[in-house]
Amino acid sequence: MRSISPVSARVYAKSKGNGRPVMDRLDRLEAQSVYIFREAFNRIDKMALLWSLGKDSNVMVWLAKKAFLGHIPFPVMHVDTGKKFPEMYEFRDRYAEEWGLDFIREECPPIEDIDGEGLGPAARSAARKTAGLRMATQKHGFNGLVAGIRRDEQSMRAKERVFSPRGLEGNWDFRDQPPEFWDQYKTDYPEGTHIRIHPLLHWTELDIWEYTKREEIPLISLYFSKNGKRYRSLGDQDITNPVDSDASTVEEIIQELRTTKVSERSGRAMDHETEDAFERLREGGYL
Repeated sequence: MRSISPVSARVYAKSKGNGRPVMDRLDRLEAQSVYIFREAFNRIDKMALLWSLGKDSNVMVWLAKKAFLGHIPFPVMHVDTGKKFPEMYEFRDRYAEEWGLDFIREECPPIEDIDGEGLGPAARSAARKTAGLRMATQKHGFNGLVAGIRRDEQSMRAKERVFSPRGLEGNWDFRDQPPEFWDQYKTDYPEGTHIRIHPLLHWTELDIWEYTKREEIPLISLYFSKNGKRYRSLGDQDITNPVDSDASTVEEIIQELRTTKVSERSGRAMDHETEDAFERLREGGYL
């Protein structure tokens, strides 16, 4: 496996003749995310990183390894619906071992146990993941969870904070969030507050792919075109669809993203159900 070099090594390797470090956009994004990881670990007693196995989540694991010099000092947890693509499970089992993760797998409750009143089938399935996450958090006593969401993915996620306080059930009041001016994060909360940490919040989909290319981060094959279709966002098999695309390499995906008008989540069935479904799910603790 390709080694993960410290953040500073790459920056200083690009120094100009005067010896001053040179940072490009990806260097700055990386450095900010590494800072967020270290700040969270310093401030939060018991935390875990949520690993959904997709491109963003894998970048997050990669950054966590950089932040802590190759070893992530807290558990990496997959809340499993049991309905992911086989390729995703193969990827998980391989890299949980290769990356030396303190890996936890927790299951979601059956769909029959979920109150889906007013929700479409896909949103109800998403609510199942929220319930599974709540159960896993309570089981292990985590008071902080690191998640790989980005503001550019969806309008409700654009309202998020890097350090986001939640109720004990994981519920989120998006109307009452702490200000985060000039990357000054509020990390001092009353006892019993549950915190979500979002180290990729300031990244874009294109940033994720350019960083993946630069770092040579492993990818699930479903992201690459087959018979004119590929997945841009990975979820459960029964509620995730591919999009039209001929991009079969990372370089071709990057070029495609620079011109496409198609939404990243266009293949997610939930995003095509009721308009308020995502808002309701996010308020209830959905990622």
